[in-house]
Amino acid sequence: MRTHLYLLLLAAGISAAPQLSSMAELLTLLQQMWQSVTKDLQNLRIETPDNIDDVNCVSTIFEGTEQLKTLPAMKRFSVFFQKLERLKQSLAPSLAKEGECDTERKNARIFIEKLMTFIRKASKSAR
Repeated sequence: MRTHLYLLLLAAGISAAPQLSSMAELLTLLQQMWQSVTKDLQNLRIETPDNIDDVNCVSTIFEGTEQLKTLPAMKRFSVFFQKLERLKQSLAPSLAKEGECDTERKNARIFIEKLMTFIRKASKSAR
């Protein structure tokens, strides 16, 4: 499974080569987002993949970001969500082939940490 995820992310990275420079920006914005999570947002529970390396969990990650995007406190991170949407579009053909993903409802900070890990792996695979 892990190999499949890396191949999927590598293919997405190749097709999204112009976006590679924005991976670092995505991580910076995510770090800022993680730091800004208040107590109110920590109570929010988001479906989070148990295993971030599971190829079947990519759409779950994007669904979780959609949940974050709707929160008023996240409006100032609109640039992040726009850039992530471009990454999602480059992965779209592969997302349709996903199977089951084991998830657990976690707080927003933990979800954002997993999202950072996912983007780091995506940027490494795309190099």
